[in-house]
Amino acid sequence: MKVCVVGSGGREHALFRALSATAEVVVTPGNPGIPSSLSRPAEEIEADLYVIGPEAPLVDGLADRLRARGKRVFGPGANGARLEGSKSWMKEVLAAAGVPSARHAVFSDLGGAVEYLKSTPGPYVIKTDGLAAGKGVLVTASLDEACRDVEDKLAGRSFGGAGSTVVIEECMEGPELSVLAICDGKRAVPLAPAQDFKRVFDGDRGPNTGGMGAYSPVPRAGDAVVGQVMDTCVEPLVAELVRRDIDYRGVLYAGLMLTGEGPKVVEFNVRFGDPESQAVLTRFDGDLAGFLAEAAEGSLRSEPSFSGQACVAVVLASAGYPEAPLPGGMIEGVTTAEEVEGVTVYHAGTALDEGGRLIACGGRVINVCALGADLGVARRRAYEAVAHISWPGMHFRTDIAASVAPPEPDEVSR
Repeated sequence: MKVCVVGSGGREHALFRALSATAEVVVTPGNPGIPSSLSRPAEEIEADLYVIGPEAPLVDGLADRLRARGKRVFGPGANGARLEGSKSWMKEVLAAAGVPSARHAVFSDLGGAVEYLKSTPGPYVIKTDGLAAGKGVLVTASLDEACRDVEDKLAGRSFGGAGSTVVIEECMEGPELSVLAICDGKRAVPLAPAQDFKRVFDGDRGPNTGGMGAYSPVPRAGDAVVGQVMDTCVEPLVAELVRRDIDYRGVLYAGLMLTGEGPKVVEFNVRFGDPESQAVLTRFDGDLAGFLAEAAEGSLRSEPSFSGQACVAVVLASAGYPEAPLPGGMIEGVTTAEEVEGVTVYHAGTALDEGGRLIACGGRVINVCALGADLGVARRRAYEAVAHISWPGMHFRTDIAASVAPPEPDEVSR
């Protein structure tokens, strides 16, 4: 089977690696870390299966255009991708489906939004309605900061047209969880859960990012928790999509809060999460190409399986990320990092300069993923590999999986 993966980031690099176990894989446009990167549009590439990575081409209808030509595609059409393309519409669908989620209100005018904020207790959660690369969310206890953020979004200063409507939600409490489910239009099957780290700095401080790291499995999210998520959040959504004549074939990525009242949906995304997918797909054990092809055909028959090993993924970012990344620094040490046992380095925002040297060209630049017998071993290997990589201004979180990783023997002795 020949598979064409669409995208250029760490998620697509991880998809390339997992799919290559059983299929011939090309990636467009890819990146310097992916040996089969092509510069042609997906519509100009012949393949047996197309796997669309990022949300923007899904919202833009790429899956529809490929399907109209008789192609087998893993990724929702534009009608299903609207779940991520419009957070206000997503909330409407969740309410119709009876999916537990945060209370919310939607505004396009500043006056109404500010009055609503003043009438509710903090903390405040303000989201852009449209696509914002995972960075269009502010969580703050400050009413003044919340009002300024709403004004910046509605005025187009923060995210352009994506912020012309805002969704203001109650702030839910509890540990977060990510569950990726593969959907064939009628039913959904969960992959191994993951834990993501959205804030840019250690201790969950600083602004939201597209994700600074992840780990899988999640000790608090066993089969019972995942089953509850599927029963109360994912399957009711699939049923509602069917009722709306939306044939959803792709990933349903549930971002969840495990509250005292049970799992509640923070958001649904319509593609493989990044960097959750790096942690999850690195553990995938089996024929991913065949599994996704079944979903694309509308008839899931297989069940996914995963290595018993744990995986920890650490994102290395450019100076200034997420507000104003400063690209261009030459990256050193990737080859040495990959020599650490259990480590895979995924390229996310890299390029080659005129001299063929690897440079940083985006906000999130490198994903270091490590497998280990448990989360403690995986975490130690990941940070051992991170220590080999550098470029001017590089930064990363040092606490990925720290709260769940068993301490190393020298830490116990201290």
